[in-house]
Amino acid sequence: MVVRLMVVDDHRLLAEALASALKLRGHRVLAAAAPTADAAELVVGRAPEVCLFGTAAPAAPGTFDPVVRIRRERPQTAVVVLGPVPSPRGIAAAFAAGAAGYVRHDERIEGVERAIAKVRAGETAIAPQLLQGAFAELLNPAVQPDDEGRRLLRMLTPREVEVLVRVAEGEDTRLIAAGMRIAPSTARTHVQRVLMKLGVGSRLEAAALAARTGLLDRAAAGTRQGPDPLG
Repeated sequence: MVVRLMVVDDHRLLAEALASALKLRGHRVLAAAAPTADAAELVVGRAPEVCLFGTAAPAAPGTFDPVVRIRRERPQTAVVVLGPVPSPRGIAAAFAAGAAGYVRHDERIEGVERAIAKVRAGETAIAPQLLQGAFAELLNPAVQPDDEGRRLLRMLTPREVEVLVRVAEGEDTRLIAAGMRIAPSTARTHVQRVLMKLGVGSRLEAAALAARTGLLDRAAAGTRQGPDPLG
């Protein structure tokens, strides 16, 4: 069964490699291109039966905007997303945008072909274990970085938030004390309280945790939880 295909991926090398593999298996590949932001234009112009849409960040905002447009302007084209796993929210976002299938990046070419055949026939293509993982995550969501950052921020006083920001910027106790116009012993006490509240053992760990959870971004934006009665 020969299928008219289009392959788009944020990584051109991956798109071209997959396109070459599908050509060798007898399919008609109309285009292999990057970035995925251009997918809608290509699909509307070339009218493939199936578009393979590769992305490394399926959960990122706006990733599947081209898929939404494809479904609106070229509904005859079925879109199969090639994405990472685990990415339950990405899988959910792909189908919400109108994708007909989701295949993990490390799938064998035979698996990709099976997905192509299914969506061309009007069916949905996704491995049962991926679907189960997506439902499990959506029904029992793990704490997201943004949520974790908000929770940690509530534990700190405004003064401690300022100390954490300075720690993340690499300031030692002397610089923290000078910048905040407090005694070095007071600065040291604040640092110890921050480490204790965050549950880490070093300034480096505190800085890494703050960056990973988005706490620093929230602090920089002025998200503070009440006054510090102790100053």
